[in-house]
Amino acid sequence: MEGIQVSVSKTGASESNIFAIKVVGSIDTATSAEVERALDKLVSNRDYKVIVDLGNVDYISSAGWGIFINHIKEIREGGGDLKLANMKSDVSEIFDLLEFHHILRAYGTIEEALKDFDLSSDKGAFAT
Repeated sequence: MEGIQVSVSKTGASESNIFAIKVVGSIDTATSAEVERALDKLVSNRDYKVIVDLGNVDYISSAGWGIFINHIKEIREGGGDLKLANMKSDVSEIFDLLEFHHILRAYGTIEEALKDFDLSSDKGAFAT
């Protein structure tokens, strides 16, 4: 199995408090703890606007999908959202097959996800 690289950075306008988690590698049982640590740190800091950049991820196991699903309720209760961006076709196929689009929002680019955060903020609430 390959390793994983996970980095977190603030993204969007400086006042927006939106964070991007960039993942490089496969998210599986052996590597999912790295992604979970990054997400846990943001949530513990009450940074609830999160975009996960999956542009360099070729595979996500059930353990990986579980991390996103397990955090979504707390993030939304905190007034934010977790958005997935840049999914490769193999990852997107599994996302669709598992019907996660009913739970998580996916975007073709980081910019589209950022724009949706801006639109949601204009509405004053996050639509589900």
